[in-house]
Amino acid sequence: MKLPLFLGILLLMAVITAPFCTREHIQDLSGVCFESKVLPVFQSNCTQSGCHNSQDREAGYDFTTYESIVKHGIQPGDYRKSDVYRVMVTVAGRMPPAPYNRLSDAQLTNVAQWINDGALNTTCVDTMTCNNTDTKYSTAVKPILDTYCNGCHGTTSGSGNISYATFSGVKATVSDGTLLKSIEHTGGISPMPQNGNKLSDCNISIIKGWIDAGAPNN
Repeated sequence: MKLPLFLGILLLMAVITAPFCTREHIQDLSGVCFESKVLPVFQSNCTQSGCHNSQDREAGYDFTTYESIVKHGIQPGDYRKSDVYRVMVTVAGRMPPAPYNRLSDAQLTNVAQWINDGALNTTCVDTMTCNNTDTKYSTAVKPILDTYCNGCHGTTSGSGNISYATFSGVKATVSDGTLLKSIEHTGGISPMPQNGNKLSDCNISIIKGWIDAGAPNN
């Protein structure tokens, strides 16, 4: 997202008016995994074209990798003193800016807890068998899209003229084959998530199973 040039002033105002401009997003959730819970928040919501990716580096910020994220306004052990977090929760001038969606409470909580835990580059070891038997749109597919895709495509004017704000927008990319090709990184389609890691084999299999079932709105 494009950070305004007056970011320093904005952050000072945020500190002074914190009780009125921010919300607390911290719970007893120690052990938040950076790789699966935090990195997708930055990659999906902050690295669109012209924003904080490794090419454009708007205002000098790059939020595509752990190494580049922790360089920019992260104070390990104290989310309240972390400039990036303050901008995320500030009412005026918040990031990501409109028309992009505000981060959800769950996303903000994960970022805050990760910072308080020391902002470590944690990688999760999934010891559970992939549950790809649930391929319902509402319970399995949409949560994946919300996490990895809707930072760019979650509004009516989504990036690349692709909008996942409604089911019909998602179904359109199923019908023309772009959704599956983009997440599988095949068929000459731009790989998605843009500037992010490829979806796990489990998540891809869930989406593919839903598509193979006719992509119902269930």
